[in-house]
Amino acid sequence: MILKILRLTLHSDAPMHGDASKLRGFFATSFNEHALLHQHVTDKLIYKYPLIQYKMLEGSPLVLGINEGADVLKEIYDKFDEIKLGESKYRIMERGITLKSEEFGCSEDIHSYSFASPWLALSQDNYPKYINANREEKRDLLRRIMVGNLLSASKGLGYVAKEHIRLEVGQMQDEICLLKGTKVTGIRGEFTTTFAIPDFLGLGKSVSRGYGAVKKLK
Repeated sequence: MILKILRLTLHSDAPMHGDASKLRGFFATSFNEHALLHQHVTDKLIYKYPLIQYKMLEGSPLVLGINEGADVLKEIYDKFDEIKLGESKYRIMERGITLKSEEFGCSEDIHSYSFASPWLALSQDNYPKYINANREEKRDLLRRIMVGNLLSASKGLGYVAKEHIRLEVGQMQDEICLLKGTKVTGIRGEFTTTFAIPDFLGLGKSVSRGYGAVKKLK
């Protein structure tokens, strides 16, 4: 399927300190009338794949809008002159915006990707299994979880995968992350698959907070 993808990049007068969760908080409080920015309706969480995702990549904010999320970002991207992350304020000096139609879904080609931010693949149920597995068992577990993540994202975006998704996990490395003040295990690494994924689309848990951002390898 073809997704409408808008990527908003922001450059400030000083390097930004703060995570994607704080970036999400800024947009949620500044433009509370747009439910897609914060995934809440009348204080109830919207349990579906986020159409607006916030990333903080090497100190630079990137906001990704998908389909209706792209329309919301296009409406508000120039309606602020500064960003507040925690106690710090940053004046926006430059903003870049790209709007593209991009392929998402089963592909005849094999694509190679890496995680630009930690992938939160593990749950309370599968974490003990992962910790006690050998290297091959870990790769097989992560492969099955990733295919599940792709199917879950597909369902949220209204896409039905009618072909078998081939996927191979390359070298993966654990990374301790903070999620809502709690330490969790994230994973970085590379994978190849017969599935087209737009750059910086998120897989796994907490993708709206910047986790699991996928980047195509050249």
